[in-house]
Amino acid sequence: MNRDRLELALEAAGLGEFEWDLDRDVFVVSERMAAIVGLPAGEMAAERGEALDRYVHPDDLEAFRAQRARNVDTGGPYEAEFRQIRADDGRVVWIRLAGVVTKTAEGEPARVTGIVQDVSERKLEEEQRQTLMAELDHRVKNVLAAVQALAQQTAKRTTSLESFLSNFGGRLKAMGSANELLTAARWRGAAVDHLVAAELGALAPGQTSWDGPELFLTPRAANALSLALHELATNAVKFGALSADTGHVDVRWSRLADGGFELHWTESGGPRVFAPARQGFGTTLLEQVTGRELNGETAVEYRPAGLHARLRAGLQAVAPRPETVPEAPVARTVETVMASSGPADLRGSRVLIVEDAVLLALELETGLSEAGAEVIGPAYELEEAMALLDRPIDAAVLDANLNGRSVMPVAEALARRKVPFVFATGYGENGGAPGGFDAPVIRKPYDVTQVAAAVAELLRSS
Repeated sequence: MNRDRLELALEAAGLGEFEWDLDRDVFVVSERMAAIVGLPAGEMAAERGEALDRYVHPDDLEAFRAQRARNVDTGGPYEAEFRQIRADDGRVVWIRLAGVVTKTAEGEPARVTGIVQDVSERKLEEEQRQTLMAELDHRVKNVLAAVQALAQQTAKRTTSLESFLSNFGGRLKAMGSANELLTAARWRGAAVDHLVAAELGALAPGQTSWDGPELFLTPRAANALSLALHELATNAVKFGALSADTGHVDVRWSRLADGGFELHWTESGGPRVFAPARQGFGTTLLEQVTGRELNGETAVEYRPAGLHARLRAGLQAVAPRPETVPEAPVARTVETVMASSGPADLRGSRVLIVEDAVLLALELETGLSEAGAEVIGPAYELEEAMALLDRPIDAAVLDANLNGRSVMPVAEALARRKVPFVFATGYGENGGAPGGFDAPVIRKPYDVTQVAAAVAELLRSS
């Protein structure tokens, strides 16, 4: 009965057993081990253990031999992992081997009993994880380098801190929107219509339109197009078609015969357009950076009836349709925008900050304090935030995720007390606040003045 149970356990665990009789110098290979490693079942000459060496991957053979010698000499339990070339079909598989040495009454090794397991799937997952971590490290460094370049170029072409923060913050938002779409598609590509919708969807309802075939861009091209669309939209709001109620922006794109695509941005119905007296970073980005990043070219025409931009991209900018395609972005009507009526006044209000990123929490604390608020916290962990809820609180700023834990318990407790709150989060949920709460949402990266303005509006309406 015990043997039957052992058989069932070995089969359920995907293990194959073996014995090495040191006196007779033979291996005894079980049926289960034979299925795993491709050797015939039954007895085979061990050749002092070297009979299996011909099936060990050459790159692992030296370490395998050294491990075997140590195991037999010490006589203790042992374990090893190595690549094996199957004897039957030549496939390379990862094998985990574990066993114990049985000794004679005189203390001499007599028998090795052990199990083998195919761990190829686990090894593949480990390799993929390492590859992903290396790719993530590469992408993070690229993003940081891009952010640094944006900051430097924006700073060189702005004359005030307020202008720098506004321009730089908008460009970061554009990069963030592109990254949300790329993440949703597992960084396989982002759709042109999604990029356009993310930039124009909530900008001027009824004054924008876009159309074109389904087309996916590589991560690099997606970021470039997102920044270009942001620069065009910002210019249209400040000086172009979207600065007037009668203006309109139309975006059209089409495939080219060479596999690339061409996008046209056309403004109409706005004020008369003149070429700028000096070239700002936005113009430089459009005319020099965007074209190179898209492996194509860009051209901007300041037509009297409205600005027209043409962006041509090469085949290298186009990606295959990803297996996972995110839904089209919903207009973010819940997102708070930069206050245009002046600094927020939070004098006399007590505001709880819940944010796990220390630098962001400190920035929020400084910004809200400068607006006159008494800051409660900041709380960096869920337990810290829950412990602060017994204090008088007029409003709160909540990050949706605290070191991998949901902030929902805090939000629920605040809602029960009828304390208004705003979500300041990096999560790309479209169409509403996390958890279904009726609360404003500010997407990271954000400007602290946005948060202060949102809190002030909450206090006014509560």
